[in-house]
Amino acid sequence: MSRDNNLAKGFLIGFLAGGTVGAIVALLTAPKSGKELRADIKTKSEEYFDEAEKYLSEAKDKARELINEGKKKSERIIYDARSKSEDILKDAEKVIKDAKVKSTDTFLAGKERIELEADRIKSSVKAGIDAYKEAKNS
Repeated sequence: MSRDNNLAKGFLIGFLAGGTVGAIVALLTAPKSGKELRADIKTKSEEYFDEAEKYLSEAKDKARELINEGKKKSERIIYDARSKSEDILKDAEKVIKDAKVKSTDTFLAGKERIELEADRIKSSVKAGIDAYKEAKNS
């Protein structure tokens, strides 16, 4: 796109320069008095300066539009990136929360199982001691 702009700019500058040279040659070869010739040159040069100013004004407007468009696009990209990163953080927080709940549940289930096994072992040991005492007394 930049190349197209450079080509268009070069074409316009070449067109203006060629038009200026052509107008000057035409004025110089026309059979007019010096006063008329100078007046014609002044008029034509003013016209070309006006056209150049118009071109520059249009170029500035186009540049402003492109800059504003670029700003809007960059703001949109930044907004999208922020919202996506916030979504990712929320998802990560949910995964961590779920992991904590599952690990807590697993820990409590394991603890409960260990307590049951400990109670069984205590009961077995107590039964063994009682059986030993009975066997010893009899």
